[in-house]
Amino acid sequence: MTLRPLTSQERADALRKAAAARTTRATAKERLKAGDLTIAQIIGSAESDDAIARMRIVELLEALPGIGRVRAAAIMEQLGIAQSRRVRGLGIHQRRALVDFIDDKQPASPG
Repeated sequence: MTLRPLTSQERADALRKAAAARTTRATAKERLKAGDLTIAQIIGSAESDDAIARMRIVELLEALPGIGRVRAAAIMEQLGIAQSRRVRGLGIHQRRALVDFIDDKQPASPG
């Protein structure tokens, strides 16, 4: 099956939409790193925000302070979450397990 060629206007619209989605995801990760948002809040916002829903779980974990590529992979393996999984693709038990795991492991923020 071949896709029909896009008009220049359709291509420009798609590029704008993609850039907006990347900006939304980057902002969410920055706010998570700064402690302004929690994993639970980001996962909850995926219900209404398609850009967040398409974010990979590994990217979300790596945005947390103290979690890099290796720890993110280990956490996902421990929780039974595939490396390719996106926020939208998490089941209810995986969501709960992820939120509980992060809440238990992350130090409480002062304040």
